[in-house]
Amino acid sequence: MTKAAGRSARDSVWREGGGRRGGRGGQPSGLDRERITEASVRLLDAEGLAKFSMRRLAAELNVTAMSLYWYVDTKDDLLELALDATYAELRLPDPENTDEDWREQLRELATAYRAQLVRHPWLSPLAGRYLNIGPNSLAFSRVVQQVIRRTGLPAHGVTGAISAVFQFVYGYGTIEGHFLARTADTGLSPDEYFEQAMSMVDEVPGTAEMMQESKTLMAARGGDTVAEMLDRDFTFALDLLIAGIEAMVARG
Repeated sequence: MTKAAGRSARDSVWREGGGRRGGRGGQPSGLDRERITEASVRLLDAEGLAKFSMRRLAAELNVTAMSLYWYVDTKDDLLELALDATYAELRLPDPENTDEDWREQLRELATAYRAQLVRHPWLSPLAGRYLNIGPNSLAFSRVVQQVIRRTGLPAHGVTGAISAVFQFVYGYGTIEGHFLARTADTGLSPDEYFEQAMSMVDEVPGTAEMMQESKTLMAARGGDTVAEMLDRDFTFALDLLIAGIEAMVARG
């Protein structure tokens, strides 16, 4: 993972064991890290990463900005806490339940991760900036590793399989989240925005032939709405990856 600007690989809010660092006076009443983190997630969802600040969060909580520093030292700490909090939303399968097929458990994890990325568009840039060593993130990573181990892949192939599946999901969910955020800014529905975009591209010189090929492929794929098209592509791509894992296991 890359690190946040100005922070070393050793800088993490989780190194402090959840406690506050240093002392800046008495603890403000009515505040705790859980409430601050929940408000941070709500604010990031509503206004995005670019507008997030300690001052804006303090206004949301109806406290002074200095009150927040009793619990965290920097905005980076808050973002790291908010990032981990989103992983608590994920329903994790039991990798030790041998009655459940690993393929279905992997699909469940991948689908949940995609939805998480779409639900919180600010998550994807933060996932590359922090170590992701919070308890919820680690719980997700551990279950993913355990499910991939159940595939029968040799130990040296486990991390590669994890990368293939979840870096695909990361990219897919990130692009989908950006698309939905862009359509929301226009006031159009995703289907209306898609239709306008396709019409506009048709008018650009030199694109007609390429767009006709693309339209033929999209028609073959099926799906009347943007949501259906996105779901079908995601499902098919994930099936390809699972089939690849099966093929590698069969090759021994």
